[in-house]
Amino acid sequence: MRYQRLYINIDHVATVRQARRGASPDPVAAAALCEQAGADGITAHLREDRRHIQDDDIERLATSVVTVLNLEMACTDEMIGIATRLRPHQVTLVPERREEITTEGGLDVSRDPARLADGVARLNAAGIRTSLFIAPDLAAVDRSRELGAAAVELHTGPYSHASNDPATLRALRDASRHGASIGLAIHAGHGLTVENVAPVAAIPEIEELNIGHSVVSRAIFVGLVEAVHELRRAMDDARASA
Repeated sequence: MRYQRLYINIDHVATVRQARRGASPDPVAAAALCEQAGADGITAHLREDRRHIQDDDIERLATSVVTVLNLEMACTDEMIGIATRLRPHQVTLVPERREEITTEGGLDVSRDPARLADGVARLNAAGIRTSLFIAPDLAAVDRSRELGAAAVELHTGPYSHASNDPATLRALRDASRHGASIGLAIHAGHGLTVENVAPVAAIPEIEELNIGHSVVSRAIFVGLVEAVHELRRAMDDARASA
């Protein structure tokens, strides 16, 4: 089974910093530690309301990350402009609502498809790998391919909230298999932890997992490096035994 990449989302290091509006803890320093611990990439979400990651963070990450930077963002002219200027390795387009605590669902790829297609085309033209964060739904997978995305990130929130429900894992498996069959790279993330990651990590078509909150939470007790190591071991064990 192919090696599965682990991208660590460092948003919630910035959440702790923004609680005091100070300089510490620095998410860019956290990104460097994650890379040293074996992360294959760094993910950061620059929200329109700048609730955690700030523009300066993205500027510094774009020049300091030595693996790859995955920039999560809404499909707006402002964000497309930032991405095409900084040119991260990958942009993942996500839904965004000001009132939500965290991303609550997949991108509605059937809504305003012309805007999404234009955003994807602009990112592709800049040489940026483009992914869409979607529900594990076959129609959404097909539409993502039609929009020109190179990859989809399957929303694992429903699985994370009901990992004992076989339907949630089956949806991820079916969407992964179908997406790979039509030429999409398959990623997954949201709500994954050391305790629940194994069944998702064992899905052979999933090339990349994006995990953040559980790593930052665990780091309070064991440190960031060990938190990354624990997750990496859980993923690798799942792939080896699949």
